Amino acid sequence: MRLRSVLLAATVLGAPMAVKADPVDGLYVGAGAGFNYKQNQNFDSFQPVFAPFTGPAVPFPNNQKLSYDGGFVGLASIGWGFGNGLRAEVEGNYRQNKIRRASGTAFPTSSGGDNETYGPMANVFYDFDWGWPVAPYLGVGAGYAWTTLKSYRSVGTNYPYSARSSNTEGNFAYQGIVGASFPIPQVPGLSLTAEYRFFGVLGDENLKGSIITAPRVTGTAASFTPGTFKLKDQYNHSALFGIRYAFNVAPPPPPPAPIVAPAPAPARSYLVFFDWDKANLTDRARQIIREAAENSTRVQYTRIEVNGYTDTSGSAAYNQRLSVRRAQAVAAELVKDGVPRNAIAIQGFGETNLLVPTGPNVREPQNRRVEIIIR
Repeated sequence: MRLRSVLLAATVLGAPMAVKADPVDGLYVGAGAGFNYKQNQNFDSFQPVFAPFTGPAVPFPNNQKLSYDGGFVGLASIGWGFGNGLRAEVEGNYRQNKIRRASGTAFPTSSGGDNETYGPMANVFYDFDWGWPVAPYLGVGAGYAWTTLKSYRSVGTNYPYSARSSNTEGNFAYQGIVGASFPIPQVPGLSLTAEYRFFGVLGDENLKGSIITAPRVTGTAASFTPGTFKLKDQYNHSALFGIRYAFNVAPPPPPPAPIVAPAPAPARSYLVFFDWDKANLTDRARQIIREAAENSTRVQYTRIEVNGYTDTSGSAAYNQRLSVRRAQAVAAELVKDGVPRNAIAIQGFGETNLLVPTGPNVREPQNRRVEIIIR
């Protein structure tokens, strides 16, 4: 339940990043640390029968249990990802739990010491590529584990013997792993990891120890008898948080540059309109002429044509002269706006080349015009 909550929270937090967790491809390293819970462990203590101070010989009690406090787990690994979700790695791990008490004897005891387990493992993983910002994975591993009963003591409070051991024994080990990785977009290749591991040791661990005879009976002296602690059924449950770094992850490509629309090419023709029977310029006409003058500096040209026109009202001779006056007015304004006079060609076309075809004596506003053409 705890792992499920961690995975759900990490998925929710990672979702706004919208970073897809891709399978590992190539060399990577990792490390993690966290909490280790070791199940109660059955054990038999010293097997030899030894002589007490009075009465017949008796064995030290068997069929006992060791219970542990919550402890620490840490590990480091190096591996290779195949780019298709499969990974293989080797790891070194260490687990440590303090002994809370030894139970199952006929005599009240006070207990202490540490249980340490460490060794190498070879693991195989599969990362699920579901297109999420978090990549769940499953793994299994096999290897070897050494167990140390460090400074173990079990002292009888009303029994003249103490059991002690500081010894190490190895055996084959196995583990199952479920976890998830969370890529850090700011550092390509770097991921945070959260996982649960079940770690077990095959067979028994036979650890050497001793019984110390306490001088609680008159006329006796302290002595010890060597023997063996047989630890059974070692099972660990570990919750770890860590980091993983893959070496050959390329940084994400930069976002495409925004497409900038090219600036529109300057216009090369402009129309200036006039009132009926007029050759003077309106404010709007001057604005259009100024725009034509400014754009003439942005393009190459050989000449600027200024062509005047009229509508069909009035005589043809009068309209010819009026069209010329209109063209001259526009040319003068172009010169005023900075266009060289020798670059301007003036022509009047009278009532010919109508923009809007009409019959004679028609006052059509769009035919009363001057056309500026940049050649």
